Amino acid sequence: MGTFQEIIKSDHPVLVDFHADWCAPCKTMNPILKNIKKELGDKLKIIKINVDNNQQVANRFQVKGIPTFILFQNSEIKWRQSGVLSETKFLEILNSKI
Repeated sequence: MGTFQEIIKSDHPVLVDFHADWCAPCKTMNPILKNIKKELGDKLKIIKINVDNNQQVANRFQVKGIPTFILFQNSEIKWRQSGVLSETKFLEILNSKI
């Protein structure tokens, strides 16, 4: 795996999950993200960034609350949202963006 910059530069959509191990809402999203990966397969790459271990990246994208999800394509932010989402709503949003 390359650097964060190399990953988000891809013309393939990349969903970044900014999270922390101690965050209960983040844990709620884990099975939803797994199902989304199953559903969308190769259409979308999902990476997880632990904000405690990667404060520089979190600060760069002004992540104030977690979980925060940012969808990148060609280094551009295509969509961003914080908080818990239902799987149905999440898939609906992602399908409209990728």
